[in-house]
Amino acid sequence: MKRYFGTDGIRGRANVNPMTPDVAVRLGMAAGTYFRRGEHRHSVVLGKDTRRSCYMIESALVAGFTAAGMNVRSLGPCPTPAVALLTRSMRADLGVMITASHNGFEDNGIKLFGPDGFKLPDDAELSLEKLMDDRNADMAVDAAGIGRLRHFEDAKGRYVEVVKSSFPRGLRLDGLKVVIDCANGAAYRVAPELLWELGADITTIGVNPNGLNINLDCGSTKPQALIDKVKETGADIGIALDGDGDRVIIVNERGEVVDGDQILARIATDKAADGSLASNTLVGTIMSNLGFEQYLESKSIKLVRTPVGDRHVVAEMRAGGYNVGGEPSGHIILTEHSMTGDGIVAALQVLASRVTRDRPVSEIMSLYKPAPQAQRNVRFSAASPMGSEAVQAAITEATRALNGKGRLLVRPSGTEPVIRVMTEGEDADLITRVADDVAGVVERAAAAADTPALAK
Repeated sequence: MKRYFGTDGIRGRANVNPMTPDVAVRLGMAAGTYFRRGEHRHSVVLGKDTRRSCYMIESALVAGFTAAGMNVRSLGPCPTPAVALLTRSMRADLGVMITASHNGFEDNGIKLFGPDGFKLPDDAELSLEKLMDDRNADMAVDAAGIGRLRHFEDAKGRYVEVVKSSFPRGLRLDGLKVVIDCANGAAYRVAPELLWELGADITTIGVNPNGLNINLDCGSTKPQALIDKVKETGADIGIALDGDGDRVIIVNERGEVVDGDQILARIATDKAADGSLASNTLVGTIMSNLGFEQYLESKSIKLVRTPVGDRHVVAEMRAGGYNVGGEPSGHIILTEHSMTGDGIVAALQVLASRVTRDRPVSEIMSLYKPAPQAQRNVRFSAASPMGSEAVQAAITEATRALNGKGRLLVRPSGTEPVIRVMTEGEDADLITRVADDVAGVVERAAAAADTPALAK
């Protein structure tokens, strides 16, 4: 069982274990040692988002990497997919992104990418944890072998050019009114610049990071500001990224939110029509909407489901040779253009469809009617309540109540101390009641776990 790594790297409260300078130094030394293979000049590509704590974690990682003999190429604030891309492009031994994605500034995290630009497999993460915990491991190089830090100034320009290449040559966005919400995060410079270069008339939100406002009332998980601005400006489309730029949601000209499943449906439909959808298959997760799956079936497109998490989606895509995958949350992976979720690349596919068809976004993105879903999040601070007998009994009873007319998912988040409850089915009243009932039991179990037992 992993001690530090979750479903998407290491994540937690900044300056609280495991997101402390001590852990970051040990991770830097362990990763530097693990990936220091061969006789070439060893290097790591290091990016970050805009959280204040990134300075602390970055300095600690640099100390660990250089102590292990790695040269560090610092990219500064840049989207996660830029780190993945440049790790492979620059022939680095590994890439590292300091981010807690859509979480608030209080949290931070560390994502690692192998030399191929893809996230690390489980066995590599377990090996790193073993090295991190081995206080007797000799990971420090001699004085002559200590690595150096260099700031890489052209990272954003390289990334912008690669992303622009994913947009059909010959198309432009002239005359299109676009509102872009960068969540005061890692893409606050590159996303507006890229859209401007393609000719869009842009209005920006979330482009003034101060270290404490990342994802604060903005970004892909809090789209109300984007909805309001689209309506206010009469924009053709709104685009919201998250804190590290690896996920996206769209808002149409009516101010209605378009989620990841709907974005995937549009992209898959377009690719199936021109014959570029590999094996006529799309990779989603257990959270992918039933209406989405039924729509794909009507188009003879197969949906392969994986556990939640873009790393699981990518693993399935690589294993099956598929080129389109993602999650309802807005992680969209297009392996022809990126090794991980890329919100800007996904948004450009929607924009290309909008320009090519010359129809409103509300029309081109309404390909199916989503099945009703109810989602509840229950936060806990002590032990996970998933092992509670009451919670397991509630799940059994809820499954009986659904009686084959819907589905229930109760799972711990891999990125924060939250139990996620999701129900789905044709009867909206039923699934809402079931979700509320199960979430209530989970909440009571979590509260009981938080209450110290009385001394006897």
